[in-house]
Amino acid sequence: MPAGPAGTPRGTAGRLLVVATPLGNLGDLTARAREAIAGCDAVACEDTRVTGGLLRHLDISKPMLAYHEHNEKEVAVTIADRVAAGAVIALITDAGTPGISDPGFRVTRECRKRGLTVSPLPGPCAIVALLSASGLPTNAFRFVGFLPPKSAARRRFLEEMRTATETVVLHESCHRIGDFLDEMLEILGPERVVCVGRELTKLHETIRTAALKDLVPALKAGSLKGEFTVALAPADFAL
Repeated sequence: MPAGPAGTPRGTAGRLLVVATPLGNLGDLTARAREAIAGCDAVACEDTRVTGGLLRHLDISKPMLAYHEHNEKEVAVTIADRVAAGAVIALITDAGTPGISDPGFRVTRECRKRGLTVSPLPGPCAIVALLSASGLPTNAFRFVGFLPPKSAARRRFLEEMRTATETVVLHESCHRIGDFLDEMLEILGPERVVCVGRELTKLHETIRTAALKDLVPALKAGSLKGEFTVALAPADFAL
């Protein structure tokens, strides 16, 4: 019997493949991920326009099923129904690993609730990429996703981080990063060490690790456009 993606024999129970895709550099797609996408029955994706571009790059044609934060609860049932019927579905997000501060959690949960097979195909992840190059402690870290958009909520969060004993990683919007840099400097103090990654793996990638007194002016002297991931060092950490 011919094998399907990830070694699944055709005609057996289906499975959900959680496939990590590049953050920006398409060369980061693994051979296993490409094989899974090429061999699956359909691709469940966050944005069909973004995924359509990836599929064209790979010269692969597959049916696409859109899932996102507004419809994921309902579409999760549809995807799980198809897996239960024997389909192999590749779950991908616009960039990085599905479910990590991106849609995907409800899909994998629905499949797990039904006892269906869910297989991870690991690969790019922005928080791991930043941590690996940050120079900050990684024996323990906390990921908090995107912070609330309101300044008051961000400031309360930073007050809690003044005495953090582990590295804290988060995403921030380009629309708020300037204000967030000022808030960190004010609340965490000039000596707190922070790493900021911008446009990770892309053409204009920048990664800076420094005390906030040096980091904030350096970042503000350059471009604050793009996607940002930030890592706050533990309170007692020094370079």
